Amino acid sequence: MSKTATLTVDGNSYELPIIEGSENELAINISKLRGASGLITIDPGFKNTGSTRSGITFLNGEEGILRYRGYSIEDLAEKSSFLEVAYLLIYGALPTQAEFSSFQEQITHHTLVHEDIKKILDGFPSEAHPMGVMSSLVTAQTAFYPESLDPNRSWDAVNLSIIRILAKMPTFAAWAYKNEIGHPVNYPDNRLNYTENFLKMMFALPAAEYEVDPIVADALDKLLILHADHEQNCSTATVRVVGSSQASLYASLSAGINALWGPLHGGANQAVIEMLEMIKADGGNIEKYIAKAKDKDDPFRLMGFGHRVYKNFDPRARIIKKAADDVLGKLGVDDPVLEIAKKIEEVALEDEYFVQRSLYPNVDFYSGIIYRAMGIPTEMFTVMFALGRLPGWIAQWKEMRENGEPIGRPRQVYTGSTLRDYVDINNR
Repeated sequence: MSKTATLTVDGNSYELPIIEGSENELAINISKLRGASGLITIDPGFKNTGSTRSGITFLNGEEGILRYRGYSIEDLAEKSSFLEVAYLLIYGALPTQAEFSSFQEQITHHTLVHEDIKKILDGFPSEAHPMGVMSSLVTAQTAFYPESLDPNRSWDAVNLSIIRILAKMPTFAAWAYKNEIGHPVNYPDNRLNYTENFLKMMFALPAAEYEVDPIVADALDKLLILHADHEQNCSTATVRVVGSSQASLYASLSAGINALWGPLHGGANQAVIEMLEMIKADGGNIEKYIAKAKDKDDPFRLMGFGHRVYKNFDPRARIIKKAADDVLGKLGVDDPVLEIAKKIEEVALEDEYFVQRSLYPNVDFYSGIIYRAMGIPTEMFTVMFALGRLPGWIAQWKEMRENGEPIGRPRQVYTGSTLRDYVDINNR
């Protein structure tokens, strides 16, 4: 017999079905509650509201579990590559060698962007934030590929849009960076893999040789895997809601980029570096700021520690800590800010106050350190996040379309004025 929950209001009872997920998650289905009772629920920020049934990502914050399509993040980060994980998320299964070779070949074929994109790029001042630039370039793809405006086309046509944006996103991200620093852009080098190609477009200088460091490329590939999807967060929910209106893939992805841009969502690793810079500017007194973090009456918080979803530990942080150590060791970066980060990490991993409260360094702490060591400026951190999250957004948009989900339309509880008589402006 199916499980149900009973809601009783003013003596009237309403039976609500309970849905059980494949990992034994339980949810009360209230989709027909308003029709039966006239009642709605209210859940500010949708913190306890399931907006969809999804088979893409499983996240258990209490147990520190993150899986893509059933595969643990630990296995994927150790054994897979970002492009293979992208295939897994979007198409639902790990590819065969033939499927993966075809996927790579298609992406390689579409890395170049229309030359007129450079005209759009040239219209941005160098002070333009790279996230705004990248969002605009993604939206602009609807102009260069107007057939993409219809999300109800054949699967082959939709898949071509998916391949195009996967291929061109590293180019857009690197060009947004080059625009910021006033350098000429680099074109893709399709002899390199996905991550190596991006690094070369980012850092190669005119008339100078550029060799991709394999340790740096491997660390970046892992970072992109760790950020590839994270269930129904703010930007992912945005992509799905915008897509539910039958907006195009590119328009939906651009909306996701803008949602990620907000400092409460994608800016956490940038906040880590800004905090470390502040400590450095104040003399680098670690003990002082550790004490401030422990003082409940002090507004200071250690950025990059703990997580609003993971109540025990962030499984991604364990993986990326080693990559951070490898990058710092290989590059031998002499940076006082990174020295402060390493000292804070040492204290937080051993101090009883932080251990008891599960305030461990999270993925944002280590990703900020890695990006800093690579020479990526803080305003590019969120761009890097978006580059990693791209396949997850695509997978979520695709799933939403395939499920035939209705247009997103939340309800509200009105708290404004009741009916009032209009008063002529001369009598006010």
